[in-house]
Amino acid sequence: MRIVLFTGKGGVGKTTLAAATASQLARSGRKTLVVSTDPAHSLGDALEADLAGDPTEVDGLVGLFAAHVDARGLAEGAWERLREHLRTLLAGAGVDELVADELTVLPGVEELLALGAVRRAARSGPWDVVVVDCGPTAETLRLLALPEAVGGYLERLFPAHRRAVRGLLAGATGRAPREAAERWDRTADALDLLADDLAGLRAMLSAPATGIRLVLTPERVVAAETRRTLTALALHGLRVDGLVANRLVPAPPPAAGGLAADWLRERAAEQAAVLSELDGVGPPLRTVGYRAAEPTGVAALLELAGDLWGDDGPVAAPADAPAGPLLRVGRTAGDGRSPDSAFELALHLPGAGAGSLDLARIGDDELAVTASGVRRLVALPAALRRCTVIGARLEGDDLRVAFRPDPARWMR
Repeated sequence: MRIVLFTGKGGVGKTTLAAATASQLARSGRKTLVVSTDPAHSLGDALEADLAGDPTEVDGLVGLFAAHVDARGLAEGAWERLREHLRTLLAGAGVDELVADELTVLPGVEELLALGAVRRAARSGPWDVVVVDCGPTAETLRLLALPEAVGGYLERLFPAHRRAVRGLLAGATGRAPREAAERWDRTADALDLLADDLAGLRAMLSAPATGIRLVLTPERVVAAETRRTLTALALHGLRVDGLVANRLVPAPPPAAGGLAADWLRERAAEQAAVLSELDGVGPPLRTVGYRAAEPTGVAALLELAGDLWGDDGPVAAPADAPAGPLLRVGRTAGDGRSPDSAFELALHLPGAGAGSLDLARIGDDELAVTASGVRRLVALPAALRRCTVIGARLEGDDLRVAFRPDPARWMR
């Protein structure tokens, strides 16, 4: 099963292109689900269909199912139950009730629940392809980074030491050890389930079968944001396997004159210049022309998809997509078992050279990498935790960080 996520700056037409792509996939015989996590819920408008949280088949096209995720409803239901478990744990650790209530308010939890709903829908249905209409770029970057961020938060704040916390709860609450243990078991089970869900989300997003399509309009501001987004997504280990430039204006015939023709020539030339700047920054670029009428409804969406994809498969991964892990570690000297060894960590970051880049070591275990305004904590493997960073360089689209063993750490 392929999962394809559409995102882009607000107003570039990502919802329409996601709906058009899903429509073409369904017409080709693939059972397709298109689902929106965008709070605006304009997917139903594009399909001219009334959508709810459960997938429903779209009239006029067999095999096309659509849904939108009610993230607020999820937050008021499942998350409130989990918050009660978290408050139980914090109260058992001696945290004031009011402070515990504030600590269990996690920013972005609605988006996280929406992504979890997409994963459940993808796993529960007989889909060949799941097309996801995500929110605008900034919200999508936060959304796609949440599983890792929240997972790290839980691991630091609530490590899985059941025996220690069970005893703490029993002593702090004054309850009988058995009652406290049973209460902790319920809390720990809920946290374990959340941790498993987060791990599943990370696995889904980083899987080779998952691809991201960045939609843009040929404008310099939008193109600049697209380049930054490419780098930011790669920093989180996510693959962009296609760019789609929407709303290209047609150039008038050479003999045409007048203000309208002059405006079209100037606008078309400017758009072509913007697109030329995107050549070579990453994944393949496709274009689709501006339409006089807004494409809504299955028939108009199929026509749009035909112009965009032609006879090519809309969800086929490009032949030049990066193979293997986006983060690699290798030895540059020594056998890896002695202080004489040297190592290198390589992180594939398309477009990193065009923006700001910063590195910082966080304790022994992590390396903080900031690219294009997005920061990620990279967990270091055991061998690198005993090493010191001695240099870093950009080589093409790869950030390469050199490590040498630190004798003080090596002897631990």
